[in-house]
Amino acid sequence: METNETPKPTSIFQSNTAKMIMVGLLTLFLLVPLEYVKNLISERSYRQNDVISEINDKWGESVYIYGPILKIPYTSYEETVTINEKTKETVKQKVASTKYAYFFPQELNINSNIDTKILNRNNYESAVFTTNMKFKGNYIRPDFSSKNIAPEAIQWDKATILIKTTNLKSIKEEVKINLGATHYVFEPVYNSSKSDTTEALETGYVDLTKILSAPKTDYSFGITYNGSKQIKIVPIGKTTNVAMKSNWASPSFTGNFLPDDKTKKISETGFIANWKILHINRAFSQQAFDILPDLSSYSFGVDFVIPVDQYQQNERASKYGFLVIGLTFLIFFLIQNMSKISIHIFQYSMIGLALIMFYTLLISITEHSNFTKAYILSGIAVISLITAYSFSILKNKKFPIFIGFSLTGLYTFIYVIIQLENYALLVGSVGLFLILAAVMYFSRKIDWGNN
Repeated sequence: METNETPKPTSIFQSNTAKMIMVGLLTLFLLVPLEYVKNLISERSYRQNDVISEINDKWGESVYIYGPILKIPYTSYEETVTINEKTKETVKQKVASTKYAYFFPQELNINSNIDTKILNRNNYESAVFTTNMKFKGNYIRPDFSSKNIAPEAIQWDKATILIKTTNLKSIKEEVKINLGATHYVFEPVYNSSKSDTTEALETGYVDLTKILSAPKTDYSFGITYNGSKQIKIVPIGKTTNVAMKSNWASPSFTGNFLPDDKTKKISETGFIANWKILHINRAFSQQAFDILPDLSSYSFGVDFVIPVDQYQQNERASKYGFLVIGLTFLIFFLIQNMSKISIHIFQYSMIGLALIMFYTLLISITEHSNFTKAYILSGIAVISLITAYSFSILKNKKFPIFIGFSLTGLYTFIYVIIQLENYALLVGSVGLFLILAAVMYFSRKIDWGNN
């Protein structure tokens, strides 16, 4: 006699579908503490920027300079016409006013030796430098004919020499220029213009009637700055040659012109860079009338920044937090289904919190060490904790060891992506494809319809 036994109904909460939904919801819930960790990293990064700005403000900020410029006054006459209301006669008057013409040098040669170092405050550091800049070159006699200015209107005896720059408070020595065998001392000039953020150094009156009598007149001066972040120069010479030498091993060349590749050298002990820029390489002439133009868009130079930002690396690592949690939960879920071992949602929660603790450990250790060492120590701590916890959950040695190796491979894979720049997307995409293929392979024999 055959008996048909009715299978015992299984609770919906014990089904694979329900378990997947619960684990998925837990993964989404863990994004909340993960977001708090990201905010912590951003807060520490902002704090670093504030400390660096404070260090740079006291030591010296970025250096921007162009000069020397001949500033020559001339008398301009404007004709005004007035009508006498009673007699209806027209009266013409000429009103004289003083305007200025600005002439750039024929040759501008700059030699800059830059000594850099790292300043530390608590856990933060900033790259600063001291630069000794030597300027040499020559002028030709200024030509006013393009503006039809009469020779008698030019005030040759009241000319001055001008330097436009920033970071005046960090100039370390007196600045004086040798022009035509005579020394002239620069003094700061108050800038009343809100649109022009640069400051100015200007000499007293220079009588050009005798100085510029030769076809070319040589000049030379030196200036020493304490600075940070960058040095930028405007190539105002008809021919501009710039040579820079520094002990900074990771320069970032910036601006409108790059150094000559044939002479550029970068090594672990510093760099050497040279520029040669002709007047036809930039869109401004060798003279300006009435107003000195803003030439900052034509500047070039070097950025001195710490090449690896530990907070940026921490931020990039935290962006993969969702991937780490999701893949780790997926591994446990597959083991649970293949081994018929029950894993409670609370145990999933403990594993997820341990994964998030990785990022708090990472940021805290990084501030007292370097990113690589912090990543290794944090990874060892979290992988050891989860592996040991897995022994008590899974009741055997095979699966916990597999989990330990899987997490080690996953964290190694993410570290490689963080270190890469140009190939990060390619390596990440290939890696995720291989992970997906492995998951599909190991889950191919699971009967998802049988609980």
